[in-house]
Amino acid sequence: MNFSLEGKRALITGSSRGIGAAVAKRLAEAGARVILHCSENTAKCEAVKAEIEKNGGVVDAIVAADLKDPRSADKIADAAGNIDILVLNASIQCRKKWEEITLSEFYDQINCNLLSSMLLIQKFVPYMRSQKWGRVVAVGSVQEVKPHPDMLVYSASKAAQTNMVKSLALQLAADGITVNNVAPGVIYTDRNVDALSDPEYAAKVTATIPVGYYGEPDDCSGTVLLLCSDAGRYITGQSIYVDGGKSL
Repeated sequence: MNFSLEGKRALITGSSRGIGAAVAKRLAEAGARVILHCSENTAKCEAVKAEIEKNGGVVDAIVAADLKDPRSADKIADAAGNIDILVLNASIQCRKKWEEITLSEFYDQINCNLLSSMLLIQKFVPYMRSQKWGRVVAVGSVQEVKPHPDMLVYSASKAAQTNMVKSLALQLAADGITVNNVAPGVIYTDRNVDALSDPEYAAKVTATIPVGYYGEPDDCSGTVLLLCSDAGRYITGQSIYVDGGKSL
């Protein structure tokens, strides 16, 4: 099976840390020239870049753009240029009781987690179509099917993104473009380290995972590589759970 991405350029949003950083490193190892993205401070992206280059990979650019602002799609497209692979990883979580969600918190999550995905796809798919080859991978969440009670908007936005993936997969298949979703479960990243530092809460969460432990960011990167490579060319319109069985 061919997992090589030699000659391909890949943009990974939210790639300064966590799953996004792991995916960027994995795609670079496979030969892709990667474009890293963060919301503001590029220091963490610079660290990811240094690690990729130390291992022989290539980082073509780093772009900082806040995806809560719909205008950021233009900025990212201008900085990235033409790409073959788009990984939509960036997202925002607001933990709050549903009765307390503010309008700004709603729009921040919808803009970053859903609207930006559509806008970036609109920017980058025309080139993929012209090449008759492209890969779009959205990073969703197990919350698409098992929503956290305190993350109403986040879980709803991820479910909507997956529905968009399925629609676009049908529309773009004839152009040689696959569109898929990878839905992680509980992945130990800096996003949830505070919550999981509570032993009682951590035990409660672990009890819901059939394999009995949290995932690591790199547990997701192999699935993304499969979907981006020719080894996964016959997979499109799918939502693949990388969750230790939590979605069951």
